[in-house]
Amino acid sequence: MTPLGRVVRLQVQSQPLKIGERPNRVYRTAPIVEVAELLLTPEGAVGVDGAGARILDVHNTAHPSTRYTDGNTVSFGLTSHYARMRDRFGPHMVEGCAGENILVETSTPLRLHDLGPRIGLRGAQGDETLPFAAVRVAAPCVEFSKFTIGNQDAAPEDLKPVLQFLDEGTRGFYVTLAREGRVRRGDFLVALG
Repeated sequence: MTPLGRVVRLQVQSQPLKIGERPNRVYRTAPIVEVAELLLTPEGAVGVDGAGARILDVHNTAHPSTRYTDGNTVSFGLTSHYARMRDRFGPHMVEGCAGENILVETSTPLRLHDLGPRIGLRGAQGDETLPFAAVRVAAPCVEFSKFTIGNQDAAPEDLKPVLQFLDEGTRGFYVTLAREGRVRRGDFLVALG
């Protein structure tokens, strides 16, 4: 088991981040809520705040406005990828603005092939490992790309290099769970071998 990085932030999307009708949909970060821990289920993420209240993530299949589509129930991003995005696009690319559930601190960018065939989360105390059944790249959307460059009216030809830059995991990754589990800050993303 090889540590890949430490969990530094947990969050849920309490409501959809994209509002409006195409082609005028806008990406907004206000519905992103930082939480103390995450309960991960096959239906999706459930945030637990400091008072113990539960908040369904919008990708949870039980959310009234669910945005679930084919395995996008739980996601993670990397701090090293945010550093790359800030370097290219500016300081508004704050950690967590892409809306992932789990933010992992890493010193270098990681692509899908760098993660290895099997990954999961290991408790900070080494007491439990939550394996992922599958991991895939979270492809960037047009709305997030427009947010990234700060231009809601960007033309498709202006967005193409942005979408390419944000792909291959820079925007984040989706995971499918092998079983239910709990995640807290300080836990570790690990390669399981």
